[in-house]
Amino acid sequence: MPSFDRISFDSNVMGGKACIRGMRVTVSLVLNLVANGMTPEEIIEAYPYLEKDDIRQALQYAAWLSEERVHPIEISA
Repeated sequence: MPSFDRISFDSNVMGGKACIRGMRVTVSLVLNLVANGMTPEEIIEAYPYLEKDDIRQALQYAAWLSEERVHPIEISA
């Protein structure tokens, strides 16, 4: 697993979901904001405790998670 120093997991924070730096801001929230057209500047304006590196790393984490590997299975007759 690559080093994601801004992504944290704590079962006592947001039910253990991936969060930004231990805060109650989930990676999925940041991704949804970006997916719905918000710029990093708009996100930081709405959530001033976030930094551009938080948003960048949330996107990198999502990209890492979405790497798909297909391993074909041969079925013998």
